[in-house]
Order: sequence, then C-alpha cells, then structure tokens
Amino acid sequence: MAKTALIVDDSTSMRQMVGFTLKGAGFTVLEGGNGQEALAKLASAPGGKVDLIITDLNMPVMDGLTFIKEARTKAGLRFTPILMLTTESGDGRKAEGKAAGATGWIVKPFHPEQLLKVIEKVLPA
Repeated sequence: MAKTALIVDDSTSMRQMVGFTLKGAGFTVLEGGNGQEALAKLASAPGGKVDLIITDLNMPVMDGLTFIKEARTKAGLRFTPILMLTTESGDGRKAEGKAAGATGWIVKPFHPEQLLKVIEKVLPA
C-alpha cells in the first residue's frame, strides 16, 4: 500500500517539485498552500493521518512552526515524521523547529536524492 505524504508550502512550484520526487518514490501526495490548508487536508485524510509531512517555515495565514505544533496535538500525528524544508538554516530556527516537533530540517534548494535519503532515515520501509 502506498504511503501518503502531505506537502505544505506556499510556493506552487516547490510543492510540484517535492511532489514529483515523492510520487516517483511511490507516495500518494496531498498538498496545502499554508498550515491552515494543511490542517484541513489532514482532517479529510483517512483516519486524519498521513505517513510523512514536509512543510515550509515561512508561509502566509499559518506558518510552519504553528502548523507543526497544531499537527502534533492530533493523536494520529504524534509520531508522524515532519520535515522542515526551508531556506532558513540558522541554528536558532532549527531549535525552534525541533521544539515545535519537527523531526528533521532540510535547506532549500534541495536535491531529490538528498530528500529521499532523509525520508528513508525517518520513515523506514
């Protein structure tokens, strides 16, 4: 059974690039343009769960940190891997992400192979 990933980014082209990579790896992909849209997608997902979440940090309406904090309050997402994919690389921001519940941090631009290696580490087959 295919695993489902949720991609959260306000950039359509970034969602398409990440989605292309994940679909090539066999994932079913859901997308949200900000944290609030992503929470709505999660609410409509079977069981309110996905196998993996990849989110941007800076987005309108609801940013990535707020989204992660909200997602972690959902029983089915408590242990779901959540990766931050952002242009920000400062240690302070990474610490904020970890405190919010992020599993890992990848700095844009990304290489598809790098993204898939990180996914293999946080989401074993």
